[in-house]
Formats: sequence, structure tokens, C-alpha cells
Amino acid sequence: MAYSFGILDQSIVFPGYSAAEALENTVKLARLAESLGYERFWVAEHHDSPGTAGSSPEVLISYLLAQTKNIRIGSGGVMLQHYSPYKVAENFNLLATLAPGRVELGIGRAPGGLPRSTKALQKGVTEPETLDSKLAELRALLVGPAGESHPLAGLTASPLPAAPADVYLLGTSIASAELAAEQGLPYAFALFINNDPDTALAAFELYRTRFNPEAGGVPNPILALSVIAADSEEEASELAGQHKSVRVTLGSGKTVNVATLEQAAEFAKQAGETHTAVERDADITRGTKEAVRARLLELSERYGVRSFVFTTIIPDFAKRARSFELIKEAFAEELV
Repeated sequence: MAYSFGILDQSIVFPGYSAAEALENTVKLARLAESLGYERFWVAEHHDSPGTAGSSPEVLISYLLAQTKNIRIGSGGVMLQHYSPYKVAENFNLLATLAPGRVELGIGRAPGGLPRSTKALQKGVTEPETLDSKLAELRALLVGPAGESHPLAGLTASPLPAAPADVYLLGTSIASAELAAEQGLPYAFALFINNDPDTALAAFELYRTRFNPEAGGVPNPILALSVIAADSEEEASELAGQHKSVRVTLGSGKTVNVATLEQAAEFAKQAGETHTAVERDADITRGTKEAVRARLLELSERYGVRSFVFTTIIPDFAKRARSFELIKEAFAEELV
């Protein structure tokens, strides 16, 4: 049975490293992913975050496209809530014109930062729209001029590429799965952010049952997860450390996932709301390549997925590269 593997790199600035070194490692990892035969390489969007260097995925994507030859390069994802669909369409139409067939546009529902950066990004925005309407407008602008129903009929996100970027929706909730299904989009559930298996299962089940074939395409569920493969179980456990994930619920009912209890408190402070926080051990698939293979096969069966996107938290680049090499070796005969 064929599987599809990709990598999501968050350009993490690990202790002792600079942002420039983090980005240099992202470039090196993209080249490695291509040489190993991974299908895609996505980069993340984070704001006002000294721990990550990837604040502008479209800029980083353009550089990575120039540094590679065949691998598909994309966003994981662009936080569309902050931006004009027209401008996002222009950016990715330009990228897709420069690198036909190699550009993927992942859309994220999260803010990509704390409330302070959200306020900064949305400063001056006068026409707020829902994410579903923005997503529909973006998809239309990627392929042609705005239709007659658009208030700016005829508007074109030039240049129109021969093959527009493929659009994906990324999420951590049932609501994101429902939106992907309604719009007929591939859907990636980020288990490395929300590691509640019941939510993941419910999201994938809803995605399949509600998928709208009239919107185009066929269901394409993807599982995004944190993986650490090493040459021994002991090394994998050491590399994994004691990482946690924290689910924050604000007084307004809004929920968000952060990495620490301190970030949870800061998020609530900037939002000006009360909050509750639930801390859990991070869900990290770890072990030798045989153990990682067994867990991925288990997850594939549980969630009904054949496509995976891997991220990792290994500071040492050589060990990070080794982890992705071992994953590839574990499925050498079964990749698309």
C-alpha cells in the first residue's frame, strides 16, 4: 500500500542558535527532503515569536523553490484570517508561475501568535470577513478574474499561472474538518498541536462523511504529527525530552493550543480574558525506525490516512536529518 510523506519545518530557533542559523537549517532540510524522495516540504507561519524564525512563509517558499528542483514546496500554513485573499492569491500565483506544479498553499485557522501580533497584523483592516468566505474568494482568485457577484468584478490576481497552487486546509478541530469538507479541499489534522485522539478521529470521520464532491476533488485526509526516529530507543527518548502541549480555553469560549502554561497565561493576558489551561504530554511518535513504522501503521489504520506530514523538535541538525532518513528507510518500498 502506497504512502505519501512530507515534512513541516517550523524554523525553530533552538537555544544556542540564531534565527539565521534556524533558517539555514530549514534550507538544508528542504534539500535533504528532496534527495530522500519526500513528496512535499512545508514551512510554518509564526508571529512575534523569538523561538521561531518563519514569520513569512511565502518569502521563505520563494527561496526554497530556488534552492531545490523537484520537491513540492508549500505553506503549513498561511494564516488567512489576517490577510486579503487577493494579496495571498497574487503571492501564490506568482510563485506558481515561477515554479509550475511545485507550489502548495496550506491555509491555517490559528492566529499564529498571541493576541498582540494578531492586533498588529489586522491593524487598519476595515472589512473583516469570515474564514470560509475568505477561503472561497482566495480559491476563486487563484484561477481567474473575480466573477460578477464579487464587489470588484473582473479583478485579477496577476499573473495567472498555468497550474495554480494546490490549496490545503490545516486544522486541529472538528470545525476545520467541516470547512475543508464543505469546500472540497485536502485536510490536514495537526496532531502535534492538538493531541486529543478523539478529536482527531471525529474530525476525520466528519471530513469523509461531509465531503462535498461538487466543490471539486476527492477526500484527501492528511495527518501531521511530531516524529523522532533514532538508531536506538534510548536515543529517541532522550531527544524527545519532556515536551508538553497546553489547551487554553478563554472566558469567551475560544480555544487555542500553546506550548507552555506560561504562554497560556500570556495569551489570556493579551486577550484581556480569564482562562483555563489543560497540560498534557506532547504526542511524539518516537523510537527506532521499526518502532516508528509500527506506530505510523497503527495511526494510518486508526484514522484512515495514507498521507503524513512530519515535524520534529530535535535541536541537533545531524540528528534531525538522521531521523528523517530513518523514517524514509522504514517505508522504502511503500512510498508514492
